[in-house]
Amino acid sequence: MADRTAPFPDGFLWGGATAANQFEGAWDEDGRGPSIDDHLTGGTHETPRQLTVTIDEDAWYPNHDGIDFYHRYAEDIELFAGMGFKVFRMSISWSRIFPNGDDAEPNEAGLEFYDRVFDELLAHGIEPLVTLSHYEIPYALVEKYNGWASRELIGFFERYCRTVFDRYHDKVTYWLTFNEINSSVMPFGAVLSEGVVQGLEGPLGVMDVSAQVRFQALHHQFLASAAVVKYAHEHYPELKMGNMALFLQYYPLTSDPADQLLCQQAMQKANWYCSDVQVRGAYGAYAERVWAEEGVQLHIEPGDLELLEQGKVDFYTFSYYMSNVVSVHELEETSGNMSMGGKNPYLESTDWGWQIDPTGLRIALNEIYNRYGIPLMVVENGMGALDEPDENGRVHDDYRIAYLQKHVAAMAAAIEDGVDLIGYTWWGPIDLVSAGTGEMRKRYGFIYVDKHDDGSGTLERVPKDSYYAYKTIIESNGAEGL
Repeated sequence: MADRTAPFPDGFLWGGATAANQFEGAWDEDGRGPSIDDHLTGGTHETPRQLTVTIDEDAWYPNHDGIDFYHRYAEDIELFAGMGFKVFRMSISWSRIFPNGDDAEPNEAGLEFYDRVFDELLAHGIEPLVTLSHYEIPYALVEKYNGWASRELIGFFERYCRTVFDRYHDKVTYWLTFNEINSSVMPFGAVLSEGVVQGLEGPLGVMDVSAQVRFQALHHQFLASAAVVKYAHEHYPELKMGNMALFLQYYPLTSDPADQLLCQQAMQKANWYCSDVQVRGAYGAYAERVWAEEGVQLHIEPGDLELLEQGKVDFYTFSYYMSNVVSVHELEETSGNMSMGGKNPYLESTDWGWQIDPTGLRIALNEIYNRYGIPLMVVENGMGALDEPDENGRVHDDYRIAYLQKHVAAMAAAIEDGVDLIGYTWWGPIDLVSAGTGEMRKRYGFIYVDKHDDGSGTLERVPKDSYYAYKTIIESNGAEGL
């Protein structure tokens, strides 16, 4: 495409996003306790991952090793700096700081590890963007309390967050509380995000957590998020606190008014239910209808609603991968990031069936910003693909470059629409373990990692063609390479 002057503002935060449980490894080193992800076996698109109560010596648990960022962080950060990253989204492993979640004192070795990582990022001029809970909860809290189904977790989460705020407030400005918190409105989303699977085992994706448990656990997470945002605002006013939502862009399949209403209600439940609480500080008016439809009787204690009002976030962040259609009529189903919906005949799909829709990102940015009016970041966007290195070990991923360019162009258009967009972090700038399937072959990265689904490989890092394409985009602040 021809070069042009891009509307991205000076200081725009270009970078990449990861999660500790998917790439850090060292699952039982230096005092770290197991998290729920460490109890997930590998899987495929066809064969779901299994959650096991105990660690089966004969099973493969890909999160245990990840891609060994724990020992290779300096090498990886140097590669990120080579692309020109301004920001790096990562998460802190809660069980690396408090191995059991309810420990009285933190694990100093875990705190020291993140000191080293933050120092390395800052030495390369890269701003850390830290998620406090990214689909990860100490497994001991699952066993003892059934995760976020217990109100007791609010206090444990507060202690953890206060510990890391007090430790890193001079190194980290941008913080997110819970990753894709709204995934819990879907039955299987609660397994990873809420840990409400006490004593259960079985295939991920079919474990059905009741709506009553899911929505009550969500309420506890809202309170925990509000409490730590309030603490940060009061003790470290320079910190910027954000939410993180899994944005599911829905379209009505037809012009049937019933489809239009269904689409509106899908957007309310999937996207606005959680964000209204975290951004506006209150449940939306439609929440009563959602609870009634789900058969939920939410237990709200005195002072809860006041805390939600006091703990509103400063900026809104979200993941965007695909869109879906909904209809009261028969439709062909497709799947994606924690979602099921209808296949859109106007869109192409990835190797894993996720529909590619950059225009949907522009629509989403406009809808979110005009609803909330606070700064936005796209903190996950990307495509998983079957990358095949050539005879020289190089990956020529034109398909990923095209996806990147189209979504950057959509963001540029949204900024021209008036959206206050301040950052973009591509999901998985380096190949890592897929959260949904546990695969390595589902690759998102600009950097190829020589590791495979059976755990074999040298872990060598090799930049793909997309590495240099993103470097050009960042160097020009979005003006070139589109």
